[in-house]
Amino acid sequence: MAAQGGILFQEKVSRLLSGHNGKPVLKPNRTLALKDAVANRKPKKGEATCITEMSFLMVCWKQNNFVDGLCSNEMNSFYSCVKKAAMKSKSDQTTSQGGRLHPKLATTLLKRYPNLRTEI
Repeated sequence: MAAQGGILFQEKVSRLLSGHNGKPVLKPNRTLALKDAVANRKPKKGEATCITEMSFLMVCWKQNNFVDGLCSNEMNSFYSCVKKAAMKSKSDQTTSQGGRLHPKLATTLLKRYPNLRTEI
């Protein structure tokens, strides 16, 4: 069924591009073919983590005139939170980002298996 819908779509586009019935409806300024590369955009940053631990550490520093020894409990809790967040982000990066390929991987796959360069 999907192949039949794709053929119908191609026929409609070719009809719109042809000049059989007067002027063509569509005037593309480029060829109607997919490129063999993807824009290399950086993925969006995630939400900030360990904010509460950082704020407790800063409050402790301010109360104790920025002496690290007096705020060791807060420092340990903040560093352990940062380690947990780093482990979680690494495990999330190994899986794809929301079902999408990384742009560099998509570009390498498209260069390995290029698209047809002819118009519809």
